[in-house]
Amino acid sequence: MNNAYQLQERTRRHFFRDCGIGVGAMALGDLLHGQPQSFAQPSATGPLDPKVAHFPAKAKRVIFLFMAGGPSQLDMFDHKPMLTELNGQPMPQSYLEGKRFAFMNSSHRTNLLGTKRKFQQYGDSGAWCSDLLPHTAGIVDKLTFLHTCKTDLFNHAPAKIFMNTGTGQFGRPSLGAWLTYGLGSECDNLPGFVVLQSGPRGPRGGAVLWGSGMLPTTYQGVPLRNQGEPILNLTTPAGVEDSQQLEVLDAVRKLNSQRLADTGDEEIATRINAYEMAYRMQSSAPELMDTNGETPDTLAMYGIKDPNEPSFARNCLLARRLVERGVRFIQLYHTNWDHHGGATENLETHLPMICRDIDQPCAGLIRDLEQRGLLKDTIVVWGGEFGRTPMGEVRESTGRNHHIDAFTMWFAGGGFKPGTSFGETDEFGFGPVGESTHVRDIHATLLHQLGIDHERLSFRTQGLDLRLTGVLPARVIHEIVG
Repeated sequence: MNNAYQLQERTRRHFFRDCGIGVGAMALGDLLHGQPQSFAQPSATGPLDPKVAHFPAKAKRVIFLFMAGGPSQLDMFDHKPMLTELNGQPMPQSYLEGKRFAFMNSSHRTNLLGTKRKFQQYGDSGAWCSDLLPHTAGIVDKLTFLHTCKTDLFNHAPAKIFMNTGTGQFGRPSLGAWLTYGLGSECDNLPGFVVLQSGPRGPRGGAVLWGSGMLPTTYQGVPLRNQGEPILNLTTPAGVEDSQQLEVLDAVRKLNSQRLADTGDEEIATRINAYEMAYRMQSSAPELMDTNGETPDTLAMYGIKDPNEPSFARNCLLARRLVERGVRFIQLYHTNWDHHGGATENLETHLPMICRDIDQPCAGLIRDLEQRGLLKDTIVVWGGEFGRTPMGEVRESTGRNHHIDAFTMWFAGGGFKPGTSFGETDEFGFGPVGESTHVRDIHATLLHQLGIDHERLSFRTQGLDLRLTGVLPARVIHEIVG
């Protein structure tokens, strides 16, 4: 019985590991085939080492300012005098036929809701901006506005996943993961993809928004904490000498490298990289988070009064510091943009409050990057998972429902045409006049500016070549980029 069991074990091991045409070899072949075939492979061995793009890029990195919850474009950027003039009147049924909304009946039975904000044109470009954003109004000539953004999903968590991964399904790589997978990073002592959060709670959807999906976990986003240790358990325990820690790391690396050679499992390469990155971050992360050396003028530009107090403003400053250190993708989540009405989620008191949180820091970030010569090859993206309806909510006249057919995002730097407003919505701001710009188009355009053809960046898993932009049509929005 024992001999038979041992024979069975030897046969199984032979089949999986030693057989040249066995499952192990096939799995390794699939992993190797899953590499980005159209990218030149780096000469170095690190998974985050820089790789060669498909064509010359206009940008090297991205900062995504994600306004989680759905900012109201009609109270901030999309000026609609007719909507205000017809405030309180029924929405024409022709607009609503065949449409679905979150909390469905709350929008089908409501009237038009004009904004109470004052709009004005600013800069040489004449871009419209409301009185909610006086600092943003001062930099409109540096921005590219896209007014006809469209997405597919109207509930928060699925829509956030869609904006970040190109699909509403769990388990797909995020935009930042795709970029670090395809291009690597220019920083060897910090992660290639960093996440910073502010607001009263984390974004709906959680870590899947910055996950790596079926890609090796090296490429997932790494959240940095705003207080205490930047990453938990990063500090060397008391009583452990640096030489002792290096001995342990060296031993672990040798064991993992041997296992990697035996199996070809990319997750082992990820584990090796994680140990070494954690060691380097013991000094680099605290240095990054220490903003006390920033000048008073710089802090004032962002609206920072206490450089040690967690805030969206401080995260914007940290984003600039991450850019300086060569991090490829930086994502800032600022939550609580939901405006359905009521005492805590309304357009009259809550929206002005949250706009004050982000207005000056966003403008300060753009100015700071430009002054340091970093804006030209850094893309800054501002937007949420969807916009808000031109109609009010049934329960309150101070809120708007989720809206997926036309909302506003803005971009700056990285070859985007400054002082440009592209796309027009109808007289109520309900839908586009002409062609809409889908989330897939936005993803394709961002990749294009970084030197990536969205149709060629893929990863093979379970027999499929998966892409950020999927299989449905997606186009680069050439009208807004140089």
